[in-house]
Amino acid sequence: MNILNTFHLYVRSMGMLLKSHLQYPASFIMQTLAQLVMEGGEMLAVILVVDRFETLMHWTGGNLFFFFGLMSVSFYITEFFGRGVTGNFPSMVRTGQLDTLLLRPRAVLTQVLCSGTDPRRITCIAVGVAALIVGSNMSDVTWSVPKVLALVESILMSGMLILGLFLIEGIFCIHSVKSVELVNAITYGGRSACQYPIDIYPRPLKILFTVVAPFALTMHVPAAYILGKPLYGWPVWTVFVTPLSGAVVFTVMTLLFNRGIKFYRSTGS
Repeated sequence: MNILNTFHLYVRSMGMLLKSHLQYPASFIMQTLAQLVMEGGEMLAVILVVDRFETLMHWTGGNLFFFFGLMSVSFYITEFFGRGVTGNFPSMVRTGQLDTLLLRPRAVLTQVLCSGTDPRRITCIAVGVAALIVGSNMSDVTWSVPKVLALVESILMSGMLILGLFLIEGIFCIHSVKSVELVNAITYGGRSACQYPIDIYPRPLKILFTVVAPFALTMHVPAAYILGKPLYGWPVWTVFVTPLSGAVVFTVMTLLFNRGIKFYRSTGS
């Protein structure tokens, strides 16, 4: 019952935030189009790679579009619904706004998630969906129920992984007041790097994105299975197990975040 109540609160908060964004439609449309141009530029880079090279190791151009689309959809859905963590929390700590959250009868993380959304990302998600469709068609993917389930699980678990990685910045903010830009090397840097297959990178990066920030497990293993080119030679059942690492990262970071809140000291703003 408490979970349902929390979900209802989140949905209501998202509805109010979306209405507030739409109060200035001209500004919203221009900012949304700007996001479309930026994400379109990212996709253009993939198009140039595909145009210049027929294959990248054993990955075809269609495969690259698929990887790009999967990362874009996963990352920007997370930013759409989790903007409270990705953008609002550091300023809450700096301005002392976090003090008011501690006085309310709700978990701090729940309130932070309810504090922000970014509907401008809808165009980025649309670009990602388009890339998935193009990549799927170019790669001649024969869709089946297991492949659809693998895709859905990959998007959900990758979203949890990304949200968990953004919580690292929140944990550091509690102790340092200011946001730590080093965390962006894993989050936004991981987005840029992991929109390409993990096995094209040198060993240190493979380890980083398999063990520390396991995009390879939540995203690349399922994608490779869908494309008919399994990574690492692992058995098929691992396709549905490895993405759970995203839920593990999110759970661990949530526990560390809640523990960090106990050491929070007001900035006095």
